[in-house]
Amino acid sequence: MKNFKSVISFYCFTHIDKSFLDELKSTLLNHEKEGLTGLIIIAEEGINGTICGGDFITKKTIKLIRNYVNNRDLNEKFSFSKNKVFKKLKVKIKSEIVTMGVGDLNLNKSGIYVNPFEWNKLLNDKNTLVIDTRNHYEVSLGSFNNSINPETKNFREFPEWVDKNIDKYLNEKKIDNIAMFCTGGIRCEKATSLLKKKGFKNVYHLKGGILKYLETIPSKDNLYEGECYVFDERVAVNKQLKQGSHTICHACGMPLSMEDKAQKEFIEGVQCHLCVSKFSDEDRKRFAERQKQIDEQKTQSKLNFKNTIKK
Repeated sequence: MKNFKSVISFYCFTHIDKSFLDELKSTLLNHEKEGLTGLIIIAEEGINGTICGGDFITKKTIKLIRNYVNNRDLNEKFSFSKNKVFKKLKVKIKSEIVTMGVGDLNLNKSGIYVNPFEWNKLLNDKNTLVIDTRNHYEVSLGSFNNSINPETKNFREFPEWVDKNIDKYLNEKKIDNIAMFCTGGIRCEKATSLLKKKGFKNVYHLKGGILKYLETIPSKDNLYEGECYVFDERVAVNKQLKQGSHTICHACGMPLSMEDKAQKEFIEGVQCHLCVSKFSDEDRKRFAERQKQIDEQKTQSKLNFKNTIKK
């Protein structure tokens, strides 16, 4: 797609020797000079990230990463954007590539991969318990019908939710399977490892997550409802993997729909109905000044563009 930026989300659970982490970080950061932006997290347990840029540099980056993970499957998901979806490239070394906070997980013993076409069969199976492993604000934008929302604020809370709630759901009706999903497949894969460790059987997860499902399944067969939250400047994507209708509250960071922005509490860059009571007057004064500077920069950029066209 000419003049469009490639957006590639990927992850891989595989051992990366600690001695290579700094080298990998440094090498990846050098790709920013060639126009690569994004966020990449590396750890001894693997790599996780989303990158954005021209076709050449994104392919070059994926090839480099494959070399470090011994050509393991990177669970890539592809989409396109007219603009860069990140301001810059960040590469972080962490203890986990997605933070659950549970030690001694055997990530080689995860659940059974289910491809997007097989996923619909599980969704329609009354004896399957379907769990959305994402955070509550992500689920609020969209999900699969009849899936369970654990109402977690972050992925660290998921193990506690499992301990307190999953037996209740399993005891309510005859359950043959447990199927889990998330945005790109990484959280639900790690979640299945947790359930396998606890002794649960017939545990499945959606390979590539919602993003691969939307990329693969035609509209007439697509069972996803709403938009899918993504961790970049697009905020959310629709079923066609194009930028959705949601924006971000720049005060609290929560996603907002058009209806949310129409509420009386909403002030651009200052507050929304979700955070109106969370900040002090002094905070809001600072937010308002920040928004004023942003608006002035946008106005100046438009003037500069018009002057360039005239010349």
